[in-house]
Parts: sequence; structure tokens; C-alpha cells
Amino acid sequence: AWRDDRRVARLLKAARLKVSGACIEDINWRANRGLDRGLISTLAGGDWLRHGHNVLITGATGVGKTWLACALAQQAARSGFTVLYMRAPRLLEELHVAHGDGSFARRLAQLARIDLLAIDDFAIAPVTAAERNDLLELLDDRVGTRATLITSQLPVAAWHEWLNDPTLADAILDRIVHAAHKIALKGESMRKKQLKT
Repeated sequence: AWRDDRRVARLLKAARLKVSGACIEDINWRANRGLDRGLISTLAGGDWLRHGHNVLITGATGVGKTWLACALAQQAARSGFTVLYMRAPRLLEELHVAHGDGSFARRLAQLARIDLLAIDDFAIAPVTAAERNDLLELLDDRVGTRATLITSQLPVAAWHEWLNDPTLADAILDRIVHAAHKIALKGESMRKKQLKT
């Protein structure tokens, strides 16, 4: 038990979750956000991680996308999976820098070994041609073997237009959307609700 606890603590530290205290057990079901208990229960079981499926969480600012992503990521770490949380702009910037210092292939290989890559704030800023290519490389290494969790304010249907390159957009979305569980959160900002109380 002590060894297991140490391993989970190590996995959680390596995950660098933005909301380290988020966990499945604390989900607020009273807020009407369109959360499906059945789906969350299925995801908590971890089969999606074992089969390399993706989870796409969309919704307006403040509805709890990041919190839910961190709760699912924490559940993955507690189940023994390696996890890494990153905001999309920072991830793309890191890959850009890796091109410059010659570590791009090594960094891609490191990311490809992580069981669950949680990418927060996807499609929050315009994307360059180089970033589109990096995104395709990153996702191609993971498709069918490793799980990716993505949060975005943009609905999935708008991602093709955001990518702004029909050929690459088709290739990228084929790797993301295929075999993905979609959670479209709705309702008012949870942050605003907390301020009211």
C-alpha cells in the first residue's frame, strides 16, 4: 500500500495538473451543465485510457472544463496511468522552441509515451502553419495507442475552420474526433455562481 501511494503521488506530481484538488467524487451534479452521469462513470473506469480513446470537453468560459479535465486526469493517475496536463498555447510554444534547439524529435517521443495528455484551452488563439504541422505530428504518434483529453471553448464542429487548412484539418481531426467521447458543457459560469454565494 505504501509503494502504491508513493507511485500515485509521483504520477500526480508529474502530471502538473492546474487544479490538483479536482476529483471525480467532487463533481457538482446540482449545476445543470449537461453532464451525463453514465458517461462520467464509464470514463472513471478507465477503459478509454486502455484503448487509447480521446475525450473532448467543450463549453463556454467558466463552465468547468479545466476542472473536469483535471478530475479525469487525477482519476487516471490514481489508476496508475502516466499523465501530463498542458495548456495548448504553452505546448505549441514548447514544440516551437524544441525545433530551434534540436530536441523536437526527443520531445515528441517523450509525449508519445505519456498515457494521457490533457491539452487545455485548445483553439484559443490563431494557429500558424508550423503549429498545425506540430499538432499533426504530436497526435499521429498517439492515435489508437494513447489517450488525449482536449478542452476548448470552440465547439468541435468549429475546429476545422479554426485549423484553416482543409487537408491538415482533415488529418488532425481524424486523429482527434475518431473514437472520442464528447462532453459539451452548458450553463452559466461556475465562477460567477461562486461569487454570488
